[in-house]
Amino acid sequence: MNVTATEAKNRFGQLLEQAQRQPVVIEKAGRPHSVVLSVEQYEALLQQRQRGSAANAGKRFYAQYKEWVDEQNRRVETHGVFGEEWRPW
Repeated sequence: MNVTATEAKNRFGQLLEQAQRQPVVIEKAGRPHSVVLSVEQYEALLQQRQRGSAANAGKRFYAQYKEWVDEQNRRVETHGVFGEEWRPW
């Protein structure tokens, strides 16, 4: 749903109720300016962003230390993990 900034100001209570159902885009000078959304939608976006950040951190680490990681993986494949027979898991 799109509303002008003036409409948002004049009908703020209705805008808040609408934002519980779907995001509301507020336009200023005919262009999208801001978005009002429910707390649940906002928290979902934050969680999605965190998951993406964690995945990207792993990719960045691998890109920076690719040779070292590949060598460690090769050693594990060749020799296994020290003390593996004593691990309960």
